[in-house]
Amino acid sequence: MPSPAREDRHTLSIFAALAAVAAFTVAVLGVIVAATSSDGSGSAASGPVAVSLDEFTITPAMIHATAGEVTLAVTNNGMQVHDLEVVELGIGTPDLAPGESTMLDLGEVAPGTYTVICTIAGHEELGMVGTLMVGDDLGDAELAGHGGSHSYDWEATEAAHAANLDAFLEAAVEFGTGIPTEGTGNQPLEHTVDGEFKVFELEASIIEWEVEPGKFVEGWAYNEQIPGPWIHVEPGDLVRVNFTNNLPFGTDIHFHGITTPFMADGVAPLTQPVILPDEDFVYEFRVPNRPEVGMYHAHMHGNHAVPNGLFGVFTVGQVDLPRGQTISGITIPEDLEITQELPMVLNDAGTIGLTLNGKSYPATDPIFTTVGDAVLLHYYNEGLMEHPMHLHHIPQIVVAKDGWPLEQPFVTDTLNVAPGERWSVLVLPTFNDLNLDIDGNLNVDAPLGGAGIWAFHCHILTHAEGPDGLAWMTTAWVVLPEGAG
Repeated sequence: MPSPAREDRHTLSIFAALAAVAAFTVAVLGVIVAATSSDGSGSAASGPVAVSLDEFTITPAMIHATAGEVTLAVTNNGMQVHDLEVVELGIGTPDLAPGESTMLDLGEVAPGTYTVICTIAGHEELGMVGTLMVGDDLGDAELAGHGGSHSYDWEATEAAHAANLDAFLEAAVEFGTGIPTEGTGNQPLEHTVDGEFKVFELEASIIEWEVEPGKFVEGWAYNEQIPGPWIHVEPGDLVRVNFTNNLPFGTDIHFHGITTPFMADGVAPLTQPVILPDEDFVYEFRVPNRPEVGMYHAHMHGNHAVPNGLFGVFTVGQVDLPRGQTISGITIPEDLEITQELPMVLNDAGTIGLTLNGKSYPATDPIFTTVGDAVLLHYYNEGLMEHPMHLHHIPQIVVAKDGWPLEQPFVTDTLNVAPGERWSVLVLPTFNDLNLDIDGNLNVDAPLGGAGIWAFHCHILTHAEGPDGLAWMTTAWVVLPEGAG
């Protein structure tokens, strides 16, 4: 069965001392502020105004144009599809692929202030909002400070970065979580028994979900959780899922990566009828006699439902581990026992946006371990982009792909996870790994006894840091001294 993420949060008083001596550091991820005219102002003194779209910014944030005929030269410099709309005018670009440009002719525009946004689901909430200021005479004084790298308030960013990090670490010490928010996903789903069947109850609905402190979004959820509850069974089990659709539209459930018969594959209207609002549906199947690592999500309207939160984790048994093998110099003990088995569900779109397990930093939960633990972590990508997941300093031993054990496990510090993929990694924080001195030798007198606070984040830099410092797909891997837990 899935083991809890933490067994005893009261032991974390030792972490308070640890936090005082171990710095939770992330390399500067960088902020690129593009100048959009020769003077860096973004002014349309003559010709079109250049506007750049990226993850997740509109540059310049304050677009200036003189009254009259206004045209914006819009370029998508990001890695995702973006668009641009002037809200009050109801005029926007088509969807722009990465690297694509277009001219947005706004026609005759009266003096005033207008809102510009990216209308791709979730992107406005992630920061793709700006202002178009149209005036009769925009002088240099009015334009000062609206463009170029010198106008960026680096000190304010650094101060916000430090304050948010302090709050995150304080929450970790007090609660064993990120900064507390309403709602927790991935809760193990209890089952009942009916004859040979393990019976699970699921319902889908639209809820208010606090994705980060104070930020509530319209989430699509199973059992009012994002991710939905964790379903775990053993190889060979008979499974029944009683599903109720409380959404205002039709849906289904696809068991992605779980072996099911055709009629339980959950692809309406191919394998079953669409489950209409207020209707029930029953899925029944026997899982195979082998471990599987899968997920469940909507297939009907999946382009909306899944990015908005309608996904969950489904595991069968535990993946076969390379016990007794030596992988890149790391020997896996024959008697290895997993102390924690954890899901890490990645998302990057919809109302939920850039998240780890349904939350954005600083609401993301740190992972607590002690020296000598053995953690089995499963990555699940339910988003629209690849995510290179980087754990600082502690090796990730990659043991399975989509639930299938690798014939040749390997070690990495950054693992790329594509949409729909599941990767399973073994993490073994050891004294040797964490206590090398400046010459690369084992420091037996290391004051932290193998402990530390290690950054853990997506290495697409704009997924891990924003205008207020660390953000979104970022958390920490905390290693407490041996015996602390």
